Amino acid sequence: MVSVNISANFGTPLNAGAPIVLKFSDAAANKAKMLIAEEGNSALKLRVFVQGGGCSGFQYGFTFDEKVNDGDHEIEKNGVTLVIDPMSYEYLAGAEVDYKESLEGSMFVINNPNATSTCGCGSSFSM
Repeated sequence: MVSVNISANFGTPLNAGAPIVLKFSDAAANKAKMLIAEEGNSALKLRVFVQGGGCSGFQYGFTFDEKVNDGDHEIEKNGVTLVIDPMSYEYLAGAEVDYKESLEGSMFVINNPNATSTCGCGSSFSM
């Protein structure tokens, strides 16, 4: 009996390769940095998450958190760390975390190209 080694290279799998990109704007990083300084706790990180609810099915949330959990994604900008849990990260692929000031108020916002619809307040979306 003859033994033959066979190998083949079929390229990179479609689901491998480039990481999902999430943008963290200078405006959002600078505002978070200011708010963290006001709290007097340099261990705080800005956490963004997606949860069920809202008038469009999903809603965005923001909070400050001291810890990073296993599997969390971290993006550092201007001395501030943005933290996203793995489930939320999938919904935020290609999105931008930003901070806007307008006549309606000032707030952190998500500019998400994957959202198929949003509500009037901008914090709820569907895919």
